[in-house]
This record gives sequence, structure tokens and C-alpha cells, in this order.
Amino acid sequence: ISAKTDYAIRAAAELAANSDQTWTKTESVAIAQGIPLPFLLNIFAELRTAGLVQSRRGVDGGYRLARPAADIKVADIIRAVDGPLANVAGSRPEDMEYEGAAARLRDVWVALRATIRGVLESVSLADLTAGYLPDSVMALIEEDDAWTARI
Repeated sequence: ISAKTDYAIRAAAELAANSDQTWTKTESVAIAQGIPLPFLLNIFAELRTAGLVQSRRGVDGGYRLARPAADIKVADIIRAVDGPLANVAGSRPEDMEYEGAAARLRDVWVALRATIRGVLESVSLADLTAGYLPDSVMALIEEDDAWTARI
């Protein structure tokens, strides 16, 4: 997960926390989430292009979500700023072809993408701001080795 992706999700969650959907100043999002303002402006431009946020100029302007927070998944934000959830050397996993001992590697990449989708497409911005995670995600983080780094 790149810093850009992390910032984008946090910024979108900050907009989602504004439940009345009033316009939120970029500066307030930057301060609340500790995101450098120039970086945040670029992220919001990408989210706007993807149709996830709206912007308005002027004294009463700022940013807000373009759809209800419950309809925007974490996966949507990642795709908007980073592209596909999983790729191999810039290609889709299903387009890869391997020979010999690595012939089944394509299936591993496809399974990995399915797992990533299963998590990121099940969590909405509304879930994040409510402090809720689906049972399937909770089960993953409750596994004994989920919090253990492997070298």
C-alpha cells in the first residue's frame, strides 16, 4: 500500500465523516489526517476524475463525496489513485502465461486478487467512519498470525 493510497483512503474517510455532506475545506482534511496539502490536492483531483468526490470553488467551496459513503468501497478509492488492485508487471493476472514448474503461478496471482477484492470491496467509507468492519474482515485480523510480521 503506497503512501498515496493510504492518504487517499484517509482523506475520503474524512469527507465521509462529514455526514451532512457540506463542503469540506482541503486544509481541514490535510490537518485532520496529517497529509501534505499539495499532495492532497493531487489526490482529490484524481478522486474527482474518478467520480468519487465533487469540488466547488470559492469561500463556501471545498470537497465532498459524490455518492453516499455506503456506496464507496475502499477498492474504488485504490483503483482511482493506483489502478487495478492487483497486477503482475503491469499486466492483469489472468493474462499472464507461465511454463514448466511455474505454470500454476497465474492461478496464485488470480487467487491473490480475489482475496484482495474480498476485503477491499466489502469495506465502505461508511463502515470505516462508523468503526465497523464486516465479519469476514474481522475473522482475518483475529487469526493468530495476522499481526505478526514475517521476514
